[in-house]
Amino acid sequence: MYKIECDTHTHTFYSRHAYSTIEENVRAAKEAGMTLLGSTDHFSDMLFGDYKEVKNYQYLFCTNMWPRNWQGVTLLRGCEADIVDMDGHLFGHDIEVLKSTIGDTYDPPQNLQKMVFDRCDYVIASVHAKRHTIGESIARNTQMYINALENPKVFFIGHIGRAGVPFELDEVLLRAKELHKPIEINEHSFSFEGHHKELCRNIAERCAELGVSICINTDAHISIEIGRMDKAVNMLESIDFPQELIINRSREAFLKGLKDSGVFTDVSIVG
Repeated sequence: MYKIECDTHTHTFYSRHAYSTIEENVRAAKEAGMTLLGSTDHFSDMLFGDYKEVKNYQYLFCTNMWPRNWQGVTLLRGCEADIVDMDGHLFGHDIEVLKSTIGDTYDPPQNLQKMVFDRCDYVIASVHAKRHTIGESIARNTQMYINALENPKVFFIGHIGRAGVPFELDEVLLRAKELHKPIEINEHSFSFEGHHKELCRNIAERCAELGVSICINTDAHISIEIGRMDKAVNMLESIDFPQELIINRSREAFLKGLKDSGVFTDVSIVG
C-alpha cells in the first residue's frame, strides 16, 4: 500500500463551486495523515462575471497571512490557472490592472497574472473550457500543453487525463521530465463516465516506463475529500507503479521536487 503524505491540488469556498474554508481543509488534512497541503483555488474567468475587476482577487493576494505550519501541516499557497489559448497562455496574462483594490492608481499599470503568481509557491495549469481547442490538431494541442508547462511558475498540468483534449503523450511526458516537473494523476478523474480511467492508467504506465514523476491529488472541493485518493492509488498498485516516482509520497519529496524544478526554490521558509 502506497503512503501518500501530501495533497497538492485542493480548493476552498473561494472557488465558488467548493464548500470549505482553508482552516477546515487544513484540519481535514491533518486527520487524513497529510504532512503537506497545497491550496490551489481557481484563477479563471469562470468565477466572476466581471473577471477583470481586481477586487475579486483579494483572497489570492492575501494568502501570505496563512501560517506555513498549521496544525502540524505544512501549508503551501498556489492556484489553478486556466490555459486560455493555443499558445498555452494562462488566465490573467492579458489583463491590465489600472487601480488597486482600494482605488489607488497604478503607475505603471500592473498585470493581473503577475500580481497573483508572485504570491504563489506554485501554479497548476489546467484546461477547463475547451473552446480554443476546437478543430485544432493533436500537434497544436501538444504544444499548447508544453508551452503551459514551460511557464516558470507552473509545476504540473491539472487533470490532463480528463480534460478531453487529445495530445501526444510521450512529447508532453518527456518535456515534463526535462523540466523536473511531475504529471498529475487526479482522483476526481476516476469519478467521471467515459474513458478517463483508462487514459489515466495509460498515462501512469507510460510515466513508469519513461521514469517520469507523478503527483497524485484529490482535487478536493470539500474538506472531507482531502487526502482521499483510493481510486488513483488502487490503479497505481494494480500496475506496480514505482513509489519513488510519486513526488508527493512525502513532504520532503514534494518540496525537493519544487526546488529541483526551479518553481519554488526558497523551501527553507516552510521549515
